[in-house]
Amino acid sequence: MGSTIRLLLGGAALGQVVPKILTSEPAKRCYVQCIAAGMRAKASYLDLVEQARAEVGDMVAEATYMNEQTAAAGDSE
Repeated sequence: MGSTIRLLLGGAALGQVVPKILTSEPAKRCYVQCIAAGMRAKASYLDLVEQARAEVGDMVAEATYMNEQTAAAGDSE
């Protein structure tokens, strides 16, 4: 029974302290830094996707050209 009371008191103490810690100025700076890092990662990812999309577009254009050349060669035979 003593451990139950200790757990209850510990939970109540944490319930009072944790919100103050989470809304403190250092915590807010940490949140902002984490969000900024996430935004940088997203921008980097989007750049990578755009580069890949451009390369695939080039390959599709080249394949289309090759197919047109093959079809034109087949028509002339």
